[in-house]
Amino acid sequence: MVKSFKPGFDRRAFLAGGAALLGAGPALAQDVNSAGTIEMEGDISQGVRRNISSFRSLDWRPYFSDLKNGAILVDITSRALHYWSEDASVYRLYPTSVPLSEDLTRRGRTRVTFKDPEPDWRPTPSMKQRNPDWPDYVPPGPDNPLGTRALHLSWTYYRIHGTHDTRKIGRRSSNGCIGLYNQHIEELYEFSKVGTQVLLI
Repeated sequence: MVKSFKPGFDRRAFLAGGAALLGAGPALAQDVNSAGTIEMEGDISQGVRRNISSFRSLDWRPYFSDLKNGAILVDITSRALHYWSEDASVYRLYPTSVPLSEDLTRRGRTRVTFKDPEPDWRPTPSMKQRNPDWPDYVPPGPDNPLGTRALHLSWTYYRIHGTHDTRKIGRRSSNGCIGLYNQHIEELYEFSKVGTQVLLI
């Protein structure tokens, strides 16, 4: 006769282990957050806890009359950026961070006016007024709030840029700009050119 084997399950050990893991969570998070990075756009822990981004492919035709110089569509609601190359051979879809509130959100047509390969950062006058303890200047580098690349738009102070804080992607977390993972802004930077059309909806 063959005896069947039933693996033992010790509920008390399981619960104790789970509690230990939960207890370790905040300590681990504190270690990560104490690395000296600069948080420039507010404490996102007080806002929505989930990252939300809607990924569905779109056709460029409802939004642009042509693809001259390429086209970027930023959908604030779905928190996604769409890019089409001038010859329509390249299409990319990226998750983004979007402005914290409607009063910080700008919609409409603009264009890329400058490609910054090593962005530095200065708070706008209104940002400095809201957050007087922020530094006046952050040089290019890993702690820069604009990440590794930035596309300046024709609207003053508005950018599509990278971010050093990846928790922001998929959230309402910026002071007006559109943020991407650094690897995504680096790719978009290569695809885009001065004159690329941009539409925020």
